[in-house]
Amino acid sequence: MPQATLEGTVAFENLNEHEMYNGQSTGKFSLVVSLDDATADELDAKGVKLREYEGVKQRKFSSKYDVPVLNPDGSDFTGRVTRGSKVKLLYIDGPAHPVHGVGTYLNKVKVLEVAEMEGAEDF
Repeated sequence: MPQATLEGTVAFENLNEHEMYNGQSTGKFSLVVSLDDATADELDAKGVKLREYEGVKQRKFSSKYDVPVLNPDGSDFTGRVTRGSKVKLLYIDGPAHPVHGVGTYLNKVKVLEVAEMEGAEDF
């Protein structure tokens, strides 16, 4: 399984703790990324299923293992990757599933641009 990269904008982030579903831990770290049309078309052509939110294509990338989060220069990123941040992902395509399509397993995240947290200026 070859590694691939893509860039997108963070929609939902669970990189510091496992994501929760119905009050239970999934045992996975994850990142949901909003994609531009060209990137979405590339993933779709590989058999990766996408979701759409307010007209924007999104995909969730996950891992059972801690995911390294880096600054643009490759040093360790500190803090949270906020919603709207621009990121570059290193991931691996999983095996194709007849119903769920090709899985996407997250290996690394590089934070290219950190978004300001909404409402922080009013605090």
